[in-house]
Amino acid sequence: MILIFSTPNQAIELIISKHTSATNPIILENAKPGTKDWQLSNPATNREIEGYASLTSVNLGDEIQLFVNTKAPTYTIEVFRMGWYGGLGGRKVIPTINRTGIKQPLPKIDNASGLIECDWQDPYTLKISDNLDKSIQWTSGIYLAKLTAATSGKQSYIIFVVRSDRQPSDILFQSSVTTFQAYNNWGAMSLYRWNSQGKQAYKVSFNRPYAASPNRAASYGVGAGEFLTNFQPKRRTSSAGWEYNMVRWLEREGYDVTYCTDIDTHENPIDTNSGKPMLLLHKAFLSVGHDEYWSWQMRQNIEAAKNQGVSLGFFSANTCYWQIRFEPSNLTKEINRTIVAYKENSALDPYSRDDDPNNDYLVTTIWRRKPVSLPEDALIGVMYETFQVNSDIIISDAAPDWFIAGTKLVENNNQTAILPFQKSKHREIHLLGLLGYEVDKMFGNAPENTILIARSPYPHGKGKKYADMTAYTTNSGSTVFATGSMQWSWGLDDYNAPQLRPHLVNRDAQMITHNILRKMINQVS
Repeated sequence: MILIFSTPNQAIELIISKHTSATNPIILENAKPGTKDWQLSNPATNREIEGYASLTSVNLGDEIQLFVNTKAPTYTIEVFRMGWYGGLGGRKVIPTINRTGIKQPLPKIDNASGLIECDWQDPYTLKISDNLDKSIQWTSGIYLAKLTAATSGKQSYIIFVVRSDRQPSDILFQSSVTTFQAYNNWGAMSLYRWNSQGKQAYKVSFNRPYAASPNRAASYGVGAGEFLTNFQPKRRTSSAGWEYNMVRWLEREGYDVTYCTDIDTHENPIDTNSGKPMLLLHKAFLSVGHDEYWSWQMRQNIEAAKNQGVSLGFFSANTCYWQIRFEPSNLTKEINRTIVAYKENSALDPYSRDDDPNNDYLVTTIWRRKPVSLPEDALIGVMYETFQVNSDIIISDAAPDWFIAGTKLVENNNQTAILPFQKSKHREIHLLGLLGYEVDKMFGNAPENTILIARSPYPHGKGKKYADMTAYTTNSGSTVFATGSMQWSWGLDDYNAPQLRPHLVNRDAQMITHNILRKMINQVS
């Protein structure tokens, strides 16, 4: 690997031979013609057209069903893979699909749990070919099916991930759909009281569309969960999402990345060719932005992967905060379609009330609390402290050399080698606006060799508190890194700026991310 750094006012030029290999599917994919046509120009803010997928992810060679509800006589489906594509952001994968509109039945409601589940009819079955010789080629990625109603022209999305379960890659990017669904209040129910009708739900279903953001200015993300925009009320934070910024940047830089959802992290299927579970086919696993809801199996699988050499990058905060369980759909009986989370009312969880101590570890409460008693920072290095933060990440020249290479903290950035280097006159760098909106800190449960990379102050009440950024190396050689902030990816890419937030792209944040990924992929010291 060779890295060439330019002056701070110029773009970073990277020559990364491994990542830019002619066989790297991401390089080949992003060389295909892109388009901006994936964007919604007329969002369906009043549910004029809406839909959901039968699965959160589908493997190459399998099928996924798209269910749509609209009063319009006809509608179209256009399917786009999301990435960089020369800055256009997406590629249209298949020709436009024309469909007859259907007004779907009302959802089924379980008043005891608050569960709202749809049983819609007449889906479109999308076949995901794994044959590269066919004219329609699918690459692992995050996909948006853009729905457009005839007559009104109203539009919304259905989001799903295409996996490539047999394909090893440097990076596995997890889309945090359990958190998307936890905040989703389609049908006026979510896992939160503040956006539910009456009490909060204890169960939520993937068999329903994603609602629009409560901020009408962010309605162009309707149907895509929190991939493009988020569900938070605008009084708390910007309505901008986090994952798409990281996706755009990773693919722009040519990293070898494949994609999954946290349902797949939960299942961790075995590759029949190698006999390895999915997570072990990759060098690094990334959790980005808002990844709050984890099942027991998710955590066990991630811990096992870490202990077998897979590095973990938590470019996120409030990660693994609530434990959840999965149940099959009440209607379709498909597995993992219902999330169970009693949360603040965990005393009502059947596993709390059944007098069976053998299942107490599965009670849906905060991970750090009894009876689960597994603090998040024991895995991540940090864990959730507070929210409604919007401040700067401050990194000093005391940070490890591998971490600050190529930043303003290093004197010889115009040279062609990273090491040896000299510290510059700058003693610290401020990554403006990248701290928030939820932040983490060290609580004392992290592995003993955890390094505190940055401690950033932010105003809190009449005083101030601190958020922490950490890293540690395991006995297996894997690296575990945590930003302690959700907003890190805003320093990598400016999607959603200035519509929903300020421009925050930061050369030092980009360089630090390269350094982190280099360490994870190559396991350099």
